[in-house]
Amino acid sequence: MVDVVSGRVLVSKEGRSVDPEEALQNKVVGLYFSAGWCSPCRDFTPLLCDFYTELLEETQPPAPFEVVFISSDHSAEEMEGYMRAMHGNWLALPFHDPYKHDLKKKYNITAIPKLVIVKQTGEVITDKGRKQIRDKGLSCFRNWVEGADIFQNFPS
Repeated sequence: MVDVVSGRVLVSKEGRSVDPEEALQNKVVGLYFSAGWCSPCRDFTPLLCDFYTELLEETQPPAPFEVVFISSDHSAEEMEGYMRAMHGNWLALPFHDPYKHDLKKKYNITAIPKLVIVKQTGEVITDKGRKQIRDKGLSCFRNWVEGADIFQNFPS
């Protein structure tokens, strides 16, 4: 994933800048294409929050997973409001970063919400992250880790 956002800055929910090289190293990454104005997005985001919280805050050691939000909101203010109101404690590409258009093209995003699960290289593990979370819950994460080629022990 470092490859996909290398040289970029990500932001936390609180608005502080985060180095993607550090934050995403050896993790399965979910690229979450979404927007606050989109009702299916508002429908799925709480499920993604619960999934994220269970993997990172209720598992020891925390699972090697991170979400990067790529906004389709109409303004930076809308994006920040959506993040504050509904998002988990994950990262985001800054609203004004034009790279979001490249990512949408690269991953063929034609509708939102879309959760694309990628390896460190940016190669797609699945573009059906949303459906898999809805259908399988936490159990889909093990398949993602196996597909990610990362070296970390994850408890059964």
